[in-house]
Amino acid sequence: MVALKVEDMKQFTSGLFIGSMFDRFLVREADIVTFNAFHMDGRVRPGYYTEEEMEERQIGEYSAWETMKPVCFSLIKGKRLPGSFHIVLQLAKKQVERFLADRNLPVREEQVSGMYLNIRYENGELYCVTGTSVNFFTLDKSLDEEWDEAVRQFFRKNGIPVSI
Repeated sequence: MVALKVEDMKQFTSGLFIGSMFDRFLVREADIVTFNAFHMDGRVRPGYYTEEEMEERQIGEYSAWETMKPVCFSLIKGKRLPGSFHIVLQLAKKQVERFLADRNLPVREEQVSGMYLNIRYENGELYCVTGTSVNFFTLDKSLDEEWDEAVRQFFRKNGIPVSI
């Protein structure tokens, strides 16, 4: 786990709320505080979509950020900055599988409960905190270390300056 302070909030929030930088991530939850406090659970409600829609759109247990982004953006846009926001993004299962294979890690995809990016804006500062969850006990931190580095590389690739 590593906490990265975003140095250029305007560039980051533009990539988050307007661009497509985070679209492939899934949303576990989002909390946005403006004139009210809004809490969104990213879990797709059973029965909302038909089986055909779920297959066609490749909808799983959680909504993609691409789907929830317009709703979140509508809550924060305007002349006033939000009081705060906290968004928990998760790497999709297919991406976890590819991540593990590309790095030859000693963990199987079914052992990984989640690979997360927690985005928190509060008191005029924006932080991204990485995290992983596995469903077995291990002292091996190679998954955490690889995920931390992958997130740093993701930010470098997208031109987002961060500091530790």
